[in-house]
Amino acid sequence: MGGSAMVRVLRDRTAGRCLAGVVVSGFGTSAMWLTAGIWVKSLTGSNSLAALTVFALWAPVLAGPALGALADRLPRKALLVRVNAAPACLLASLVLVDSVRSVWLLFVVLALYGTGGVLLDAAESALVAQAVDAPLLAEFNGLRMTANEGMKLVAPLAGAGLYARFGGPAVALLDAATCALAALLFARLPVGEPPRPPAGARRGELAAGLRRIRTSAVLRPLVAAGAATMLVAGVNGAMTYAYVDEVLGRAPAYAGVLYAVQGAGSVAVGLLAGPLLRRLPERVFAAGGMALFGLAVGARAVPQDAVAPAASPAIGFGLPCVLVAAVTAVQRETPDAVLGRTAATAGSLMTVPNAVALVVGAGLVAVVDARVIAAGAGAVGVVASAVLARGVFVRPPRAPADPAAPAADPANPAPPRPGRSASADP
Repeated sequence: MGGSAMVRVLRDRTAGRCLAGVVVSGFGTSAMWLTAGIWVKSLTGSNSLAALTVFALWAPVLAGPALGALADRLPRKALLVRVNAAPACLLASLVLVDSVRSVWLLFVVLALYGTGGVLLDAAESALVAQAVDAPLLAEFNGLRMTANEGMKLVAPLAGAGLYARFGGPAVALLDAATCALAALLFARLPVGEPPRPPAGARRGELAAGLRRIRTSAVLRPLVAAGAATMLVAGVNGAMTYAYVDEVLGRAPAYAGVLYAVQGAGSVAVGLLAGPLLRRLPERVFAAGGMALFGLAVGARAVPQDAVAPAASPAIGFGLPCVLVAAVTAVQRETPDAVLGRTAATAGSLMTVPNAVALVVGAGLVAVVDARVIAAGAGAVGVVASAVLARGVFVRPPRAPADPAAPAADPANPAPPRPGRSASADP
């Protein structure tokens, strides 16, 4: 069943071309993500400025609701084409970056590139929900995760090698070419565009995604669990080098080995997510992944060489589970008119804690033993998974019966209340 569903996704022209666009653009983005920091470091000699390249790419997630509203108001296929074509031109301008005085241009392009990425994620999520059959959404999102993580294993090495041989402009031109190719792939998507509803009040527009998540008994716990998971992931990422040095007593380069096997775990769960989500409730799948992730992070408190190669793939396997479950639920539970901003808002809510935790974790490793941080972060992950799983088995309290109400007739049950779906009832 799982294999046949995967084949159906790959044979579907819309899903297949979307995945091809994700693979192509993901390769260029991953290559540029690593190279930008190396490039700035080599030009300025500043570690702080090199670290700010990552911030420039991440900062636009704070504008997720606004960018998601834009994705709901514009034709999504055209948006995917144009927002891939625009960075192709922007990245080509980086051939002008050759000294400290021109580094500002790199930061401007990275910020605009990150903004386009948030907009693309919102438009793509909404377009996929419209064009791909609902039973295949989990399979598609799992394969998308596999494609993204696979690119993270290959592209940074390719980007670093290209940079070492030809310099930063060569990597920028490679990324520009992948953006242009992705634009061509999205232009060939065989989808129509439903008419977009008229714009409402600006404040209501921006808050619609958050309101949808807050009032949904399905989305609210999954997005909250995703935020908690990414918070722990940020702390875990910040302590990686301290773990390698203080706990394992290894050289910093060993972190690259751990990242590689962690990525392999994420590739594996992407292939299994679809079949598992067809057999398990989303909250059970997400909670199981969170529990595995938390236990694996906590295992880094153990100063044994044999633990590290086992914990890292478990981290890579467990971490994406709640993210895939949340994205699939957003696509399935959200009306098309607000899907772009709901997807972007959910992305912001789950991503911002990671950025905050990276900063906080970087400060913690300077004053707290890495084993203590690992144990604490792992405990947070396990507790959060237990809270999420508890909701599966707890029934909502029944409202007290109204003595004046007529008795229910089992042969003629009352119709459901208008405007509420069964899945939205708390």
